[in-house]
This record gives sequence, structure tokens and C-alpha cells, in this order.
Amino acid sequence: MVTMAPLRRRRSGLRRITKGLGELDAEVFTAIARSPSRLLDTTMPALTRAADHSKLWLALAAGMALTGRPAAQRAAARGVVSLALTSLVTNQVVKRIRPRSRPDIMQVPLLRRARRLPLSNSLPSGHSASAAAFATGVGLENPLLGLPVAALAGLVGLSRIATGAHYPGDVLAGLGIGASIAVAGAQLVPPIASPPLPRADALRVDCPARPDGTGVTLVVNPRSGGGRAGEVAEQVREALPGISVVELGPDDDVTQALRRAAESAEVLAIAGGDGSVAAAAGVAVDRGLPLAVFPGGTLNHFAKDIGCDTTAKTIRAIADGSLSRVDVVRFNAETTVVNTASIGAYPTFVRRRERLQHKVGKPVASVYAMLLTLRREQPVRINYDGKTLQTSLFFLGNSAYQPAGFAPAVRHRMDDGLLDVRILETGRPWSTLRILAALLTGRLQCSRLYHELRVPQFRFTAVDGPVPLARDGEVDEPCAEAEFAACYRALQVFRPLPPGPR
Repeated sequence: MVTMAPLRRRRSGLRRITKGLGELDAEVFTAIARSPSRLLDTTMPALTRAADHSKLWLALAAGMALTGRPAAQRAAARGVVSLALTSLVTNQVVKRIRPRSRPDIMQVPLLRRARRLPLSNSLPSGHSASAAAFATGVGLENPLLGLPVAALAGLVGLSRIATGAHYPGDVLAGLGIGASIAVAGAQLVPPIASPPLPRADALRVDCPARPDGTGVTLVVNPRSGGGRAGEVAEQVREALPGISVVELGPDDDVTQALRRAAESAEVLAIAGGDGSVAAAAGVAVDRGLPLAVFPGGTLNHFAKDIGCDTTAKTIRAIADGSLSRVDVVRFNAETTVVNTASIGAYPTFVRRRERLQHKVGKPVASVYAMLLTLRREQPVRINYDGKTLQTSLFFLGNSAYQPAGFAPAVRHRMDDGLLDVRILETGRPWSTLRILAALLTGRLQCSRLYHELRVPQFRFTAVDGPVPLARDGEVDEPCAEAEFAACYRALQVFRPLPPGPR
């Protein structure tokens, strides 16, 4: 009896606190509901209806996606994924934990009442949870967009109280749940950081304007992008009538065709995927020619990272003579890499993640793809810097990629003279479990199994014999030794540039 008394007193104290909070919650609701305000009467019902079924947030996400700005598009994607996950957790899990009745809607003026009072549990507010999740997701990727969206999310929460759908405590709980899930998602897939302050301005190269494309020879690989490269060529012909176009046949070798075109060209241009772009970059560097890249492939990573994600942007850069220099990578002193190289199962991991992320979101897709890759794929042993380790996932990039961790997505600069090397070590005890735990908790960068280097050169030896190497989306011949060297600002490339000093 003596030991039970303190426990009963603690329970009694908790009940009194809970009861007091509930009474305060009801009093605040009554104060808001009964406050005479023409502004609340006219705006709150419309706002709460707009947020039904997340219509408001999906419309905002569509608007962000249509801007064409990568930061806004990433913000929209993260906001929608956060919203979807929050809606599932709130409605299927949290609302079932503790039942709570809806407020007395008779206290709300008739003009302000919600047209349809939900029949589900009042705690927490699903509208508020979705609003907070979307706003937080947007803000994590793009703080400037996130600020007004957060203010709108707060107003949606207020509308749920003003129209009689929820108590203030329900709204606060919903806002907390939505924000927490979005932040947890950012631990799993970190937002891409804002571009750091440049260490040096992009190097401008004096180049004559070519408004009609005279002197430009365009090599087109019609097999790229499911025929998209051929469509690009037609657009270029119309905009730059002075251009010469060489269209590859089914049996033509891309590199040989580029070398022949370079013999008479003042500017070498390519319309194709990243593999064709890499071949063109190698020829352009060897011949000292400027390169123009038209996005004619499936992913067009290089074209996007230099700002030429549309045909019109490349046409404009040629017409204006907007020329700069970027880095390329030499592999074993003879092959050019413009984006990435990898060994092991990294290409398989990326394909699995991309196949799933449109259905379940990138965070879940990354974890599932990582699990399958680590379990099913054969690891390789490599030796570098005097140490030997086993890896299933090895990534090497031309210039530094963002974000950190094992989800590199974009480059803010392409002229830093560095290689971005990332390796997941899988040869230690419980390595798969440790990697997945670190990935789920956002601690991968702190794991001893994760190695990240920013170096001008990198060399490794395959311990157990030659291994296949993938570069710029193409699988190369197996190699036993690989040496990569960053070639600082070796490639002249047409790209949009901000106005220079006068």
C-alpha cells in the first residue's frame, strides 16, 4: 500500500493536468468561434474548403513544378511526398489512438460553419498535419518559398478552428505531426544545399556571336532518347539555318563520326545522350574546339548541369557567343568522363531507386533499393591509398555533387578541379544492417562504412581481377586498374551565363 500511493498520486496529477488542458482548449475554441469578424466569416470557410483532400497544396506543387526551376521543383516533390506520408500516418494510425469528439458547432456563426462536419476522430487535425508537412517539405528545399507556404499552412489550421471542425489542441497536434514527418524525411534524404559562394567566377571565353549557326557542325545520334535527338535536330535547323548537320546511321561509330566532323568545324555540337556527349567532349578537348550540347537523350545530366536543359537555351548560347570552360575527367589517360563513373552495383541501385521512387517516394525507394542491392549483388574488392576494402557501391563524379551522402543529385559548379568519390564498405560484420540503420537515421555520413573524398586524382586496383566499369551511363570493358584525373577547365562549352562586366 505504501508503494502504490505515490503512483496513484502521480496518475491523479496527470489526470488533473489533462483535464485542465482540455478545459483551456475548449475555452480558446469558444473564444475564437464566438468572435464577431466579417473577415473570418468570408475567408475561413473558403480556405478550409480549398484544403479539402489537399487540393490547395497539390495546386501549389503543380505551380512550382511549372516554373522550371530545379529548386522549386524539388521543393514541390518533397512537399507532396511529405504530405502523402503524413496523411497516411495521421488518418490510419494517429487518429485511432485516442478518441475525441468534435467541438460543438452550434457555437460557430452560421455563415462561418463548415458545410460538412467530418465524422472521424477530432484529434489530430488531418488538414493541419498535411499543411505543415507540405510547408515544411517545401521550406527544407527552398526557404524563400517555404515562408509564405508556412504562413498559408497556419491560416489553414486557423480555419479548422474558426469553422468549428477542430479544437486548437487538435490543430497544434496536427501541425506538430506534419512538421515532424517532413523533418524525419529530410534525415533520410537530405535536401540539396543552396549553392555555396563561388570560389571563382565562371571563366568566360571570348567567342563571336553566331546568330545563324555558321561554322557549327551538329552530330546527331538519332537512337538517343527514343528518337528525341532527331526532333532536337529539326528545331536546331529552323533556329540556326547556317548549321551543318551530320546524322548518324545505325552502323556508324559515334566517336569516329565526331572526329570527322571536327576536321571542318569551328564549333562541334552534339545531340544525344550522356554517352554521346562524353565522346563529343573528348574530341572537342583533343581538337581544342568549343562544344555545344543539345539535350537529346533520356536523362541529359550534363546538359542540365551546365544550364542547357532545353534546346532553346543552347541555341541562345550559340547565337550570343556565351562560352565558358568546365572540367572533364580522364579515365586511364584516354577516355573522357563528363558526369560519373562507377563499379559494383551502383548503376543497378540507381535503376531500382528510379523505378520505384515515382510510386512510393524517393526516401522509401532509396532504402528498398539499397537493401536489394546489398543483399543480391556481388561485391568487389578494391585497393586504393594503400588499403583494401570490399564494396558494392562505388561512385565517382566530375566535380562536387550535392547533397552529401549516398544520393548525389546535382552539381552547382563544374569547374572546381576535383573528383567526388563516395564508397560504401560492405566487408565488415553486420555491414548491411549498419548501413541501412545509418541511412534510416540520417547518419550515413558519420558511419565508418561510408567513405567520401574530394581529390584531383584517384586510382584503384581490382584485387580479384577485372571488374566492369560504368561511365556516363555506358558499361565499359572490365578493367583491373583504373586511374581518374580531373582536367581543370579543359572543355570549352556553350552555356547560359549571367551578364558580364561592361
